[in-house]
Amino acid sequence: MKVIFMIILLIHGLIHLLGFLKAFLLAELNEITNPVSKPMGLLWLLAALILVLAAALMFFKNPLWWLFAIIGVLISQVLIIVFWKDSLYGTIPNILILTVALAAFAHYGFEKKIRKEVTYILENSKEELSSPITKQEISQLPESVQTWLNAAGVIGKPRIQSVFMKQNYQIKLKPEQKDWYTTVAEQYSTISPPAFVWKAEIEMMPAISAFGRDKFIGGEGEMVFKLFSVFSVANDGPNPQINEAALQRFLGEIVWYPTAALHDDITWKELGDHSAKATLTLGGLSGSGIFSFGKDGHVRIFSALRYQGSGPEAKRSEWTVNVTSTKEFDGIKVPASGEVTWKLDSGDWTWAKFEIVACNFNPKKSGY
Repeated sequence: MKVIFMIILLIHGLIHLLGFLKAFLLAELNEITNPVSKPMGLLWLLAALILVLAAALMFFKNPLWWLFAIIGVLISQVLIIVFWKDSLYGTIPNILILTVALAAFAHYGFEKKIRKEVTYILENSKEELSSPITKQEISQLPESVQTWLNAAGVIGKPRIQSVFMKQNYQIKLKPEQKDWYTTVAEQYSTISPPAFVWKAEIEMMPAISAFGRDKFIGGEGEMVFKLFSVFSVANDGPNPQINEAALQRFLGEIVWYPTAALHDDITWKELGDHSAKATLTLGGLSGSGIFSFGKDGHVRIFSALRYQGSGPEAKRSEWTVNVTSTKEFDGIKVPASGEVTWKLDSGDWTWAKFEIVACNFNPKKSGY
């Protein structure tokens, strides 16, 4: 659909050259019945150049293509009004271009806000001990957690300060939904203080996408999803329930930054040979979850009683992440794929299947 739109934008821009050719007597154009002065001809040329430039910028994925498209459309529409009899039908592509450009403008603003949040958490990330982690350092942890950290390969490695991940998802937004939505996501996380910013694009159907952001910063969580980055379809937090749920998400995701298991704000309790309970406390906010490990020592399941929403009727339900594969990134072995399930009164709802495409530790700055 983007290719089709670019073609429309390009052709619409080139059509404006007709007014320029008519004004400077460069072509015999009987379709344009009214005379066109040279100053007006130059305006037709200007509109053409700006619209063609917008198409080129869109082709090269320049995020500001929408600005030129809007300027070009405004000039174009003024000319169409002046030469209404000959060019009234040009209003139709102008409306289309303006609609798409305004949605792109909204998306640009949404992305800019996310970039600021990512920059904020990276700049406020505190440097932990840089010396390599030793077996003696993890000896205070439950035996099953020690086995996990050994299997993950953190011994002899420095503490992880931050993580950048690219993820592919298949998502069902409702339990009764039959087909999966294809989703691509990126996430930045910092360990001290605990924070993450996750952004995603859900392809709901051809040419219709929802853009979302989930974050946990300063002990507060917030989730926003917008259709075309304009129409809000989900917006919750910060509030006590969402804050706690976001904290538990961060806790479960230490599987992707395993040295965080040593964080001073996380306490551990051994539950058996292959499981341990972790509790993360930040000020007055606290959340827990249970890590279950396989015979190879790697995390296989994380489960928590977690709020699904907020409000007076909100209640905690069991939320589980089942790891289906493990992969090594930058010398650390972490979960590479899995499924996320809500265990509701009405039955299990597997709402997401994920795959980690890239996992980079301690990025120096945001890639946005």
